[in-house]
Amino acid sequence: MSGFLPDHDRAEIRVSPNFGPRRDGARPDMILIHYTGMESSESAESWLCDPVSEVSAHYLVHEDGRIVQMVRETDRAWHAGRGSWRGKTDINSCSVGIEVANPGHAYGYPDFPDVQIEAVIALCQGIVARHAILPERVLAHSDTAPGRKIDPGEKFPWPRLAAAGIGHWTEPAPIGGGRFLAEGDRGAPVEALQSMLAVYGYGVDISGTFDATTRTVVEAFQRHFRPARIDGVADRSTIETLHRLLSGLSGGVD
Repeated sequence: MSGFLPDHDRAEIRVSPNFGPRRDGARPDMILIHYTGMESSESAESWLCDPVSEVSAHYLVHEDGRIVQMVRETDRAWHAGRGSWRGKTDINSCSVGIEVANPGHAYGYPDFPDVQIEAVIALCQGIVARHAILPERVLAHSDTAPGRKIDPGEKFPWPRLAAAGIGHWTEPAPIGGGRFLAEGDRGAPVEALQSMLAVYGYGVDISGTFDATTRTVVEAFQRHFRPARIDGVADRSTIETLHRLLSGLSGGVD
């Protein structure tokens, strides 16, 4: 494919060869946000368009707000890798992937510039409108791949997106004392926690044992929804924030 018309009217086109058809008739019903995790946005753009890499995204948003589209929204980009959400494991087939240029934790993890986030918001607004994507289906890469991925990380300004009508957000409950659940705990409270995380969408077994996987999922939840403390401990703030999110789901659960 030598080119295509952009889905977003402000996007430049640079075609990546790394794409294919969405499988089993899937249509995009999710936005997945990443950071590039490379030293420069130029190197990230080149990598996403290199057939050797076997990775791509539908969009890359540079620090200056410039948007590059590499794969048509109707096609399946190769950005998510191994993961799951609400029981689905082929995240690539049901998502539109946005890479936000940021060197990430390995290279100092700078703040996301305002102009970049404004471009991300405008891009997401168009995607949401075109595909009727529910707020709770705008996710971090770390949500679908806890432990394996931590992007776009705790500095990504989810509240700003939510204020613009993008994504699901609630003000995190204050951090304080009180009862908590941590790795090694067992019993009905742990089972309830795992059930709530699973209902929201996270891939966690409902075993009643707070194991290493549960801790990793709690960390992923905190990174997105309670970033002030990311420790994998389900304290009162974490559990209350999860309760608030569940009560505000717009599309029910499946």
